[in-house]
Amino acid sequence: MFFEPQKRDRNVLRHDPFKALIAPRPVGWVSTMDREGRVNLAPYSFFNAFSSEPPIVGFCSEGEKDSLTFARETGEFVWNMATWDLRNQMSETSAPLGRGSSEFVHAGLETAPSQLVRPPRVKASPAHLECKVTDIFHLRDVKGAEVPRFLVMGQVIGIHVDDAFIDEGIVQITKMKPIARCGYQDYTVLDRVFAIKRPEGAGNAGAGG
Repeated sequence: MFFEPQKRDRNVLRHDPFKALIAPRPVGWVSTMDREGRVNLAPYSFFNAFSSEPPIVGFCSEGEKDSLTFARETGEFVWNMATWDLRNQMSETSAPLGRGSSEFVHAGLETAPSQLVRPPRVKASPAHLECKVTDIFHLRDVKGAEVPRFLVMGQVIGIHVDDAFIDEGIVQITKMKPIARCGYQDYTVLDRVFAIKRPEGAGNAGAGG
């Protein structure tokens, strides 16, 4: 089957399969704070790491949402790892609350102070990345027209990892059980990993050739 994204046969594919194919994707559970000290917490379907040195991550806001506007105002955000144990609270933070209403309170989540940025962390999360905004890109289509999508990039300036998940210098990611976004209403949980020996000279950074 081949189809152009906007011309799919809806009798065959009732829902757009794009997000289901680019999967799994880390959940961008992002906390931000505006200039007035109001806090926002929201999960983003489009989030990933883009550089290891310096460490840079980014999330894409589909529209002018609070995470985008708060990060633009103050230049800071925190990524909180969404886990199996926190899956329901993570989902609750996607509720369309009014600007300034706390998703932490709505989802019954405790905050924890960050060390180098103002936005708080999700206390129950086992890992966090404190970030300073480096770029915000207004995305365009192939015709050069701006679309209502904004990619927020941030350099990681501080990392929190729960000591309980570190063993002999290695983070035991399967014990954390991070969840990842798939398509439709689907998620998956990382509870098993396997190793593949890289070709000689390929290095260990994971960058493509």
